[in-house]
Amino acid sequence: MPRNVVFIADADSWSGKGLIARFSQVGTNLILNSRLDEKEWEDVLVSCIAAGSKVLVTHADLSSSRDLSTMLDQAEKLLGPVDVMIHNCCVTRPAHVESCEETEFVEIMQANAKSAFFCTQTFGKRMADRSGGSIIFVSSIHNEKPTGSSFAYSASQGAVKMLAHEAALFLGRFGIRVNVIEMGPVEGSDVTFQSHISGLYDDYRYKVPGAMLGTASDLAELAFFLAGEEAGYLNGADIRMDGGFLLHYMDHRMNKPAEGETRSQ
Repeated sequence: MPRNVVFIADADSWSGKGLIARFSQVGTNLILNSRLDEKEWEDVLVSCIAAGSKVLVTHADLSSSRDLSTMLDQAEKLLGPVDVMIHNCCVTRPAHVESCEETEFVEIMQANAKSAFFCTQTFGKRMADRSGGSIIFVSSIHNEKPTGSSFAYSASQGAVKMLAHEAALFLGRFGIRVNVIEMGPVEGSDVTFQSHISGLYDDYRYKVPGAMLGTASDLAELAFFLAGEEAGYLNGADIRMDGGFLLHYMDHRMNKPAEGETRSQ
């Protein structure tokens, strides 16, 4: 089975929870990198073990190549080599071009882009030795589309996108596939990307043609597909998963419900 061991870089995130639920359904062994204490994972561990998955919770600093390598050495002894690396680090904080402090910019770039580089390098080398593997980046439509609220976040995701392209070109020679999921709006995106200069997220739900927001389950299903043999010829792909959000261009044509009408989500 091609999904024997999966590493999830940010298991604490909303995307991490969806990924854990999907991959554990088929008994995939999981390495969950987390900032939380093991006690806070007890319920998840029980559920995963009941489904046939072995789970290891780790606490590696992903922006340290040494810490990452040490963690991976220990994890491989317990679960075996990693077949799928999912980098889903998407730290988002307000950061405006005109006022962002250097420390804030560096922290966001380190959490999102530097960690992506070291994960790609560390896991890529080991996958290359075994002539196979899948690397999946959970990124954002804001790797190209400005947020108007956090240029540092957008810059970090743009860096991840180009890293993925370069990695796909090189690691593809060793049978490793590298792909990007560009996630669009989810519940709460209007708060996350609240902006005084951009109206992108005003009434954002209705800028999606189907008037429905994406979910962690949607993302996890796509990642599950990319991890498997069914996606064997997909390498270097950027898959925009936004329900058509970026196709919107006229607010007065939004698919909003009529006055008094409600829609189930």
